[in-house]
Amino acid sequence: MIHIAETLTVSSIENFLTSDEVTTLITAVDEVLGNDGVRRFDTERTTTLHSIPGHTSEQAMAVYEPAGRLEIHPPPALAATVLDQAVERAMPALRRALPSLTSCREWMYVEYAPGQHITAHVDGIAPHPTDPVRQLAGISVVLEHAREGGEFFVESTSHPALWSEQKGGDGYDPAMAFTHDGADHSADWFRAMPRTRWNVRPTPGTAVLYGSQVTHGTEPVRKGRERKFISWLINEA
Repeated sequence: MIHIAETLTVSSIENFLTSDEVTTLITAVDEVLGNDGVRRFDTERTTTLHSIPGHTSEQAMAVYEPAGRLEIHPPPALAATVLDQAVERAMPALRRALPSLTSCREWMYVEYAPGQHITAHVDGIAPHPTDPVRQLAGISVVLEHAREGGEFFVESTSHPALWSEQKGGDGYDPAMAFTHDGADHSADWFRAMPRTRWNVRPTPGTAVLYGSQVTHGTEPVRKGRERKFISWLINEA
C-alpha cells in the first residue's frame, strides 16, 4: 500500500556508485557523445520526457528547459548495466525509504551547460493515479559537478493550492493525497504559490531520491557542466 510519505520523501544513498563506476560511466557517455554530441543530443533534439496537457513537445521543452539540456536516452548499454547493478546493491536502503518500491525505470543521461537548468515542477505519480505503474520517486546520480551553479533543489510548501480533492484507495493508503496536474511553470497558480527552496550538492556517486510529489528542479549552470544520470523508482501494481 502506497503511503503519501513515500511520494514526499527526500533522501540519499551515499556510495551508490564507486569511484571506479563513476569513471566507467563518464567514459561510456563520452564515447557516445563524440565530437558532435551537443548537436545530436541537445540543440537538434525535438523530444522530451516532460509533457504538459494541451501543449506540444516544443512548448513543454520551453517551459521545463528554457535554455535546453543534453539528453541521452536510452543510455549506453554498459552504463545501463552498471546502474542497474547499483540499484540492486542499494535495494535494502531504497526500500527503507520507499517500502512500496518494486523496480527502477530505464536510466537517462542528462547534462547542463552554462545557462541551462530545469524549472521547478512536480513529476506526479502517474497520468492517472489508478494506472498500474506508479512513480514513487525520482533518483539522480551526479557524475561531475559544474564548477559553478547547477545545484539540484527541492521546494517545500504548506499551500493548499498544490493538492487536489482526490483521496486514496486502489493500492493507496486511505489518507493518500494527490498533487494537481500541471504543477509546473506553465501554470499561473503554481508560479505564484509560495515555496521554500532547499539546494544540495551531493558527492559524485551519491544517489539523491526525491518523491514524485516533491517540487524540484536545478539551478542554472554558470561555469562548466553538470553531468548526471536520472531515473524513476516505481511500484508496479
